Amino acid sequence: MSIDARADDHLTVLLLADTHGLHHPAVDRLVVGVDEVWHAGDWVTAPLLEHLRALRPVHAVRGNNDRNGSPATLPDALVIERRGWRVLVRHIVGTPARPEPAASTEIASLRPHLLLHGHSHRPLLQAVDGLLWCNPGSAGPRRFSLPRSAGLLVLSSRRCQVRLLDLDSGETTHAGAWRRDATDRVSPAPQNG
Repeated sequence: MSIDARADDHLTVLLLADTHGLHHPAVDRLVVGVDEVWHAGDWVTAPLLEHLRALRPVHAVRGNNDRNGSPATLPDALVIERRGWRVLVRHIVGTPARPEPAASTEIASLRPHLLLHGHSHRPLLQAVDGLLWCNPGSAGPRRFSLPRSAGLLVLSSRRCQVRLLDLDSGETTHAGAWRRDATDRVSPAPQNG
């Protein structure tokens, strides 16, 4: 499945994953300032999905725990194209060092600029071989010592900026800016542009 959008200058997106039936109050504060919500799976229950759909356009995939209700009807993978950026959303992808076979195949054929994923509950923001790997972490129940987190993405035709936030403290845990280079791969963006 593929989604396209109009070419306005900036698009702000709330990035979520692994909510596992929890509606964290910080999500409502963050959704007010965004244009869209992208979720990388494991909703587990439908109420948050339906709540967010009433507020903003939601583009989401099914996770390995999405077995019932509207989350079970979501696709396994989704390609979103915005401002010239191609984003692959998939719940389970492995790691940049050891991608899952299905994710490797999709990455090779679709050549996304950004890979939004979940499953591990670990926030990750890392560019590897021209692809930006982004796991916003889990916005659901606390797991081990991992933070409850989400991401904010700002896209323009020239750059992509991402901040991952601890939902309990509001602090930024990861941040960066990237651009597409001459070979249409992702590289760090200059500080001034």
